[in-house]
This record gives sequence, structure tokens and C-alpha cells, in this order.
Amino acid sequence: MDPVVHVAKLVKRFRDVTAVDDISFAVQRGEFFGLLGPNGAGKSTTIRVLYGFSPPSAGTVCIFGLDIRTHWRTIKARIGVCHQENTLDPDLTVEENLWVFAGYFGLSRAVAKERASELLDFFALSHKRAAKVADLSGGMARRLILARALINRPELLILDEPTTGLDPQSRHLLWDKLQSLRADGITVLLTTHYMEEAARLCDRLLIIDHGKILVEGAPEALIARHAGAHVLEIGGPSPDLLAYVRTAGLSHDDLGDRLILYVPEGSPLTETLRTRFCMERCTWRRSTLEDVFLRLTGRELRE
Repeated sequence: MDPVVHVAKLVKRFRDVTAVDDISFAVQRGEFFGLLGPNGAGKSTTIRVLYGFSPPSAGTVCIFGLDIRTHWRTIKARIGVCHQENTLDPDLTVEENLWVFAGYFGLSRAVAKERASELLDFFALSHKRAAKVADLSGGMARRLILARALINRPELLILDEPTTGLDPQSRHLLWDKLQSLRADGITVLLTTHYMEEAARLCDRLLIIDHGKILVEGAPEALIARHAGAHVLEIGGPSPDLLAYVRTAGLSHDDLGDRLILYVPEGSPLTETLRTRFCMERCTWRRSTLEDVFLRLTGRELRE
């Protein structure tokens, strides 16, 4: 089966800056696919190329087997986009925002009202249908933006930082709604800064930095490959510990005042580490996708 999204040697330049540098990937039908990276990595630029906001400088992008350069109008009718910014019309009610957006896809008034009602029920917004957008909480506004992106029943849903700024309750509610869409066979491509979100939602993901792909794979496989099964964090590591780590060849990050060890599942060194060196200022936990992300992209701040 042909992929829903096929990107080959994509390049995007802005004058002298290459934001996306020769990346290739494919998204299969029904897959939840994540695009991760620090600020300035090129992920949002890639997303904007995919939904037609920014033309590629080089390479090819095909969606539903159609080239975006020549078949964009056909492609646009079959996708939904949830932007990071709040682009709701403040002069309209919640329900009117959905009706107007449905008109962009040529839906009749009757169909628009039916789908709007279904989506408001689905996202627990029915009681706000007559409210102005300004009266919505941040979580409600994000749910409405996502509902709007689904008004045309898209085959591909593109989400750019869908839960940025939400409280934990709102974020988990939105995750539950997104996961329930799997039963409809929808394909989802998302960018996010929340590693828990990517690990929970994505079947497969890319981590990119400086416009290039660093790794690709399922979250669980990437964690096992790059961060082991467990992480041991030890504050104020002693010279004996540092010498032991080097001698044993343990994968680690030395942060000066803190040592982070990445321990594979079933390692014979586990007991030694925990009993000999893990006395105080010590944390033993399961490895996460965030560990992978920080190992690959670094810990320095990005502006």
C-alpha cells in the first residue's frame, strides 16, 4: 500500500539559511507519526511545507500519491490542519466557527450543521455552542480548533503542537480524543515538545535537529537503543564511581555535578550500581523518550 505522505530529499531554504536539509520519510495509512526536535530544528517548517503554507526549495512531497506542487487543491480537500496558533474567529460563536469553516470545503448548510453538532458532542463543547470564542478556556479553544480541523472528515490530520499551553487535565482529555480517532482509520502527523505526548500517541517518529534526521523508529525501540531500560542519576559523583563507569564502559552523560547512567535491561552491573554507589542524591527510574531526546539533541537552551 502506498504511503499517505511521502517526502523525498526535502530542502527548505530561507535566503542563506537551510531550515530543512535533505530529509526523507513516509507516513503509512492509519499511522500516528511524530516529528520531534528542539526549537529551530526544522520540524515546524517541514509541517508548513506539508500543508501547503510554504513551498519546498527542493525535493518532492507527495500526499495521497499526489505531488503538492501540482495537486494542492485536491490534497487540501482531504486533509485537516490544527495550527499551533489560535486562528478562531473571535466575532463568531463556537458553532459558527465550525459552520463557516465547513463552507470552505463546499459542505451544504445541512451537512455543516450535522457535522458541527457531532464534533461539539465529541469534544464536550455542546454546552458552549452559542458562546463567543473569547469566553472559552484555553483547553476548550484547543478542542474547538481540533474540531474545526475535522469538519471535512479528513484522511490526514496534521497537528502542529496541539496541546501547547494546556493544563494536564486538558492535555489528557485531548490525547484521549485523538486516540479514539484511530478507530476511524485516520492518519495523524504531529509535532510536539511533550515527549510523553509523543510516546503515548505515536506509532513511529522522527527526531530532527539542524534540519537533518537524527533517528527514526517506534518510541519503545528508540528508548531501548539510545537510553537503555533504566536511568540512574547520581548527584555529586565520586571519583570511584567515575572510574568504575569508565572501566565498565557504561553509557553515560557526565554533567559535572550530576552523572546520568543508561543501564540496559538485565545488566549484571545493575546490582553493583544500586548497592555500591546509589547511597544518597540518587534516582533510579525507567528510561523515557525525553532521555533519548536530550541525549541526541543536547541539553543547552535553544533560542
